[in-house]
Amino acid sequence: MEQTNKRPLVILTGPTAVGKTAASIGLAKAIGGEIISADSMQVYKEMDIGSAKIRPEEMDGVPHHLVDVLDPSEDFNVVLFQQMAKEAMEGIYQRGHIPIVVGGTGFYIQALLYDIDFTENNADTAYREELEALAKTQGAEYLHEMLEKVDPESAEQIHFHNIKRVIRALEYYQQTGQKISEHNEAEREKESAYNSAYFVLTDDRKILYDRIDKRVDLMMQEGLLEEVNALRLRGLKRESVAMQGLGYKELFGYFEGEYPLEEAVRIIKRDTRHFAKRQLTWFRRERDVIWLDKSEIGREDEQLIQQMLTVLKEKEIIH
Repeated sequence: MEQTNKRPLVILTGPTAVGKTAASIGLAKAIGGEIISADSMQVYKEMDIGSAKIRPEEMDGVPHHLVDVLDPSEDFNVVLFQQMAKEAMEGIYQRGHIPIVVGGTGFYIQALLYDIDFTENNADTAYREELEALAKTQGAEYLHEMLEKVDPESAEQIHFHNIKRVIRALEYYQQTGQKISEHNEAEREKESAYNSAYFVLTDDRKILYDRIDKRVDLMMQEGLLEEVNALRLRGLKRESVAMQGLGYKELFGYFEGEYPLEEAVRIIKRDTRHFAKRQLTWFRRERDVIWLDKSEIGREDEQLIQQMLTVLKEKEIIH
């Protein structure tokens, strides 16, 4: 096989609340893997409940990277993720282990898997600053409408709350005259830089949505409100990158008197279900993915792990 000279990489992703964590631990133990988190929120310290961060006792001795490493006041983005993940991978390869990238942020996974180059001209920040000012004065939806006019495909994929990515898409269009959605499509056609297996875990939609609702209730019981309030009292602003995570921005709205607590919880559940739907849409558009449907394979982690091991042997990632 021509690809066996490429280094191995396993990806386990899927929508929020589908059960990636437990399956990833079992897989890591079976293949001698170390886990790299591809989650834009679990990277932050002090954000344990809302990010559904794995607890140390759940890790079961499996090393985890990019979890609990940044302060919530710091920015985190795809470029930083790619850089930190590559550094972690070097160490994992040196130890003779296999990196397993686990998390639901599809764009991060794509950036790593296809080694996307983000070094294009970022020197001129004037337009970006102009857009940031517009977001403050006219609001996020105004910016999103601007994007809809020039790149409807990106507008559909990017939530208007995600001001950073909306700005990035507008900036890319302004700099190159090309839609970032077309650029991403071209990057998608690139061959993986690794001998990789890209697993996407999924389940019956009704069961998934039910799990999301229950998980939000559990987060509230575990103290999500107090977690968000502590960050707020620390001086974190609603606009900060760390506060864009599901559960955080909605509870900020409650603290700012926009709606009662029950309404905040209802919005978190609704937005998380919408997010899961967008994640699945993203993964359906990716090439090379191997779907693991729990409604077909079974819901026991052992069944999922066996299925993954079979594929990894076929791809000569493990022997």
